[in-house]
Amino acid sequence: MKREMTKEDMELAAAGYEHLEESQAKASDSKGLDEVDLTEHKLSFDELTKVLDTRFDTKDPGLSFGLTTEEAKARLARDGPNILTPPKKKSAWRKYWDCLRTMFNILLIVAGILEYVLLGIDFKGNFQNTYLGGILIAVAFLNAFIEFYQLQKSEAILASFLAMIPPSCRVVRDATITSIPAADLVKGDVVLVRVGDKTPADLILFAATDLKVDNSSLTGESEPQERHPKPNGADVRPVEAENLMFNSTLVVNGEGWGTVVRTGDHTLIGQIAALTGGESGNESPLSKEIGHFVMMVSIIAIAFAIIFFVVGITTAYKGQATQNVTFAVSILVAFVPEGLPSVVTLLLSIAAKRMAAQNVLVKDLQGVETLGSLTLLATDKTGTLTRNQMTVTNIWSGDKMYSAFQSNNDSSDTTAFAIDAPGMRETVDIAALNSRVKFDKTDVPFEQRAILGDATETGLIRFAGRYLPDFDEHQKKHPKVFEIPFNSTNKWALVIVDKAHGDGVLTSYIKGAPERVLAKCTTYLKDGQPVPVSDEFRKAYDDAYNYMASRGHRVIACAQRLLPSSDYDRSTTFSKNDGAYPSTEYCFVSLTSLEDPPKHGVREAIGTLRLAGIKVMMVTGDHPKTAEAIARKINLILGDTKDTLADKTGRPVEEIYEDEVDAVVVHGDDIDGLQGWQWDQIFAKQEIVFARTSPQHKLEIVKRAQALGHIVGVTGDGVNDSPALKKADLGIAMNISGSDVSKEAANMILLDDNFASTVKGVAEGRQIFVNLKRSIQYTISHSTPEVIPQLLYVVVPIPLPLSAILILVIDLGFELFVALSFAWDKPETIDGLMRMSPRKPVNQRTITNRKKKALRRTKTLLRDPETNEVVQPSRVYRWKTSLSAPFTREFWEDRFQQADGETLVDGKLLSYAYLEAGVIEMLGALVAYFVVFWKSGFSPSDLRRAQLGKCESLIPYFTKTSPDFINGRGQVIGASQQVDALAKAQSIVYLSVFIIQCFNVFAVKAKFRFPFGKSIVGNYYNFAGIVAGACLGMFIVYTPPLHVVFGGTQHLSPLYWLIPVAFGCLLLAWASIRVLLLRKSIENARVKDIKGLMMFPTMRTMSMRSKH
Repeated sequence: MKREMTKEDMELAAAGYEHLEESQAKASDSKGLDEVDLTEHKLSFDELTKVLDTRFDTKDPGLSFGLTTEEAKARLARDGPNILTPPKKKSAWRKYWDCLRTMFNILLIVAGILEYVLLGIDFKGNFQNTYLGGILIAVAFLNAFIEFYQLQKSEAILASFLAMIPPSCRVVRDATITSIPAADLVKGDVVLVRVGDKTPADLILFAATDLKVDNSSLTGESEPQERHPKPNGADVRPVEAENLMFNSTLVVNGEGWGTVVRTGDHTLIGQIAALTGGESGNESPLSKEIGHFVMMVSIIAIAFAIIFFVVGITTAYKGQATQNVTFAVSILVAFVPEGLPSVVTLLLSIAAKRMAAQNVLVKDLQGVETLGSLTLLATDKTGTLTRNQMTVTNIWSGDKMYSAFQSNNDSSDTTAFAIDAPGMRETVDIAALNSRVKFDKTDVPFEQRAILGDATETGLIRFAGRYLPDFDEHQKKHPKVFEIPFNSTNKWALVIVDKAHGDGVLTSYIKGAPERVLAKCTTYLKDGQPVPVSDEFRKAYDDAYNYMASRGHRVIACAQRLLPSSDYDRSTTFSKNDGAYPSTEYCFVSLTSLEDPPKHGVREAIGTLRLAGIKVMMVTGDHPKTAEAIARKINLILGDTKDTLADKTGRPVEEIYEDEVDAVVVHGDDIDGLQGWQWDQIFAKQEIVFARTSPQHKLEIVKRAQALGHIVGVTGDGVNDSPALKKADLGIAMNISGSDVSKEAANMILLDDNFASTVKGVAEGRQIFVNLKRSIQYTISHSTPEVIPQLLYVVVPIPLPLSAILILVIDLGFELFVALSFAWDKPETIDGLMRMSPRKPVNQRTITNRKKKALRRTKTLLRDPETNEVVQPSRVYRWKTSLSAPFTREFWEDRFQQADGETLVDGKLLSYAYLEAGVIEMLGALVAYFVVFWKSGFSPSDLRRAQLGKCESLIPYFTKTSPDFINGRGQVIGASQQVDALAKAQSIVYLSVFIIQCFNVFAVKAKFRFPFGKSIVGNYYNFAGIVAGACLGMFIVYTPPLHVVFGGTQHLSPLYWLIPVAFGCLLLAWASIRVLLLRKSIENARVKDIKGLMMFPTMRTMSMRSKH
């Protein structure tokens, strides 16, 4: 096993990251996120009123004057509205132009124009091509329109998701509080925010009451943050300032008064939005591959057209330029799959509609397939994997551990919660009575109420409400006499309630940080009686605390003191300022743990993604222990990290080698200092968690993964996720809990916030790739039977087997119907697609090859001798390098390097389409062609003689005015017979291509199984496409008025159809043999089973489901 890295290893590992480090260095010169233009939080109240030129009252905020209406209007005109600037969008004409100027469309337009040029040169001689030129140009514009229309439709669906800031807010102007649109807020406005509000702009607080805000969408922290005024300012970073509230953060507790210091793009969220805008999204893998394929086919088509134009004009058709140009256009038309752009766009649109029905909204059509090709999925924790909803999990009563929900992770001595168990009723009372939450409604049952408060308080109230017959009545029965709210200094909350007991009428309850609460206790509750705290109890307490904390739970302690009537009664005056309240001699009641539980289906979803060969990693702003504990519950971490292995073996962490562990938890503080080889070590692990990360860290992680060749997906719901969402190959945002900035940055939106929907998306993405591949494989299979007969027409020569206009009918007629029907194909096997590796897997070999290229590139870069900075080469130098590249060894090594991945159009597909199915179709069409001519009196040598006579002596055989032809058997064939023979021959070639392609519909599907059975023939749309194609074929061939354009004949006997049917059966036989030959390689691509994977819901999830 490899233990140490050599210098060469480190040098190779660092390769490929240089461009990131250079951009990072440049970025460090610019203003960082922590240095945004927010300094007002450092000012005192007096300085603030002068700088903002506003008036507010810190003692009685309701009496603040604020701005005058006129001043607010002036500032609004000066600074602009309080909205985030949406990204610039292309005009409709520009979008259509982009759709039109693809290589296929340009070729079609050029070919169409060429036909009309020929028509101008010789109108009579080229009259039959009048329709051809118009059809070619129309096809190009139609292709562009179909793509443009689908893009416009997708954007229209998306328009409803771009509401970017809260619609209204409470503001004080002219000493009167009023509600105005948030867009009209200006600097200096005095704003009131209450629990449940979204902060409408960046505010400096000057008054607050128990105010807490949820910054999780901005910083990733799941715990609500306290906010209170700082009369003398706070000399800290903006994100740490306790007197500063950020735009779009949610108020979860209390209320506050603040003055606006930043609006719109100048707010912190606006700065992150600008960061998002600065990161350009990547071209999708599908887009790159289609572009590569289009360019390759276009070059081949142009090359063949030119070569055979030259061959034709110098041999058989010497001097006949117009005929050779028409022939070259036919070659071009035969090679270019005209319907492909429309088919690809429509297939993706159909898949996008199916995904929308499953609550997955696709903004970019090609994002559908990108989801299927992911190799790495980086996901946020809070709100994405978890519900961002604290839930009571365990309670320790002093001698026994209870589970509030049955969980398979609990130890064997954990007992199910029972209200009658010792200490449990007291715990419920403390949760219910020592609380400051509010309800949105009180006239509905408890279960239907929305609780307004922080997540921990909400979790405790939900727990208490399940065990109290009438929650409201319980609170009324025991009113509060005195209260000290929780604050970050004390770390506990105390309440005295009117609750009688054996020795008095008042009871004091305290809850908070375990170590703080325990310090106030002298006894603990055992079987309903107070018992002095002993060393044995403290050890049991430590064990219980560690058990809860190690599972990533938040732990709070509960205690009570039954106040004796001799010291305290209802007339006693309590005061927190002079300590006139009971603060010691409490009786410990319980430890209660809460967790932010995983969402329904997350565990199974991550397990399914891992079995599909996708590496899933968590990137969160939460604590490493919490993140790791959640990761272990949801199949994200199954193996040991260095820390857990050290605990198991008793060895120091420093002695654990990297190759001994498969999991790693990386702290955000370490990310900035990581070197290239350390990044490689991290990404080599199967199970990865990044904790305490900033938005910049998330972006860096995505870039590093992409540098290794990963196709990266990022899921997230917060503003802090948006730069990474934009940079990723596929950004996936949450709709309900997601911020507007994250939805704008993402390519895809989960409408129901269900992470499990990504599994459906991956399956759909993989299936659409298979369907696209089948469609392309099917579509280009007819190129060989179209091109080879054209070449025989020039080289042998023989009468033209297939005219250019019939080729167009094939490409845009029945082919289009059938190619579209592949969109509804189902997977060949139930788990086949979701147990295969990603189509472009990233492994050690692919990474090493990538890094060797990068290292070679790095060593050839031109650098400034003084600064060592990279000097961009001149255009001449780049041109010279690209010309000399094919003469180097490395160029050909790279070209022929074995690739593990599967591309949309790869060697196997081209081999099948051009050399296997294409050759069978070509043989079938030519055999039918020659048989039809034979039955009409023409042997192959007669055909050659007739065509040579036409070329050399310009005798126009096979026309209505042709002279009689005497065949090799001495038979005289008249002009009408010649015309009819050619029409029948061309018709049977056209029908042969159609008939064999009908068999090919099922042959292209055979990968895991033979081309028979329900999974292959179960798509009824295939048959609908075949029927539509058959109707079109019969209509064109057998309808006399169309013979002027297409050259068919009604005299063709259906018996001739049996020839292509026989070759169709041969194609199915070959497809079956092919399945056997490729079976082993397909089996090797399957992902092996993962030991320890839990493919069942958590007990909590099952319990939650049973309630709904």
